[in-house]
Amino acid sequence: MTGPEQQTNPTRPKRSRARTFVPLGIAAWLVLEIWLLTVVAEAASGFAVFLLLLAGVVVGAAVIKRAGRRAWQNLSRSMQPGAEPARDPGEGGGSSFTMLGGLLLMMPGLISDVAALVCLFPPTRALLRGRAEAMLRRRVGYVPGPRGGGFGPGFEQDRLRHPDGKVIQGEVVRDDEDPRDPRPSRRD
Repeated sequence: MTGPEQQTNPTRPKRSRARTFVPLGIAAWLVLEIWLLTVVAEAASGFAVFLLLLAGVVVGAAVIKRAGRRAWQNLSRSMQPGAEPARDPGEGGGSSFTMLGGLLLMMPGLISDVAALVCLFPPTRALLRGRAEAMLRRRVGYVPGPRGGGFGPGFEQDRLRHPDGKVIQGEVVRDDEDPRDPRPSRRD
């Protein structure tokens, strides 16, 4: 039953390319990381490689902690009443790619350290952010940014849409609310 019958079975789903090549890519990456570490250990010493890996863990943890603290401060600041959200998605240092860079630094290996430096260097981080946003926009229709409606039309706070798709900037004011009243309405 392992011969041609298995290949011609119409009920069996076709295996995707990702399921085939992602495990092979991970295995090749691991072999390259180990080989490169042994080459460096032969050139310098095993203790130097150990110190390099230890420094990567310490620096990566510090980077992740700093990026997480910055993201939390930005979130807290944006949740204050009357606070304006950041206009530029790059403000605040790009927490997602900074955290990814810190995580890659913590992983043992020199190739992952180079990838981490690409994520942490501001010009390449901006390039990566632009490419990721373009890919998300193309694949799932996500528009990043505070006013882009990334969570869908129900979360747009200051935009009204006409049936023809035009966007009108403004604010929704209910008839039962007094616009001069500083207290928030009880109705949700």
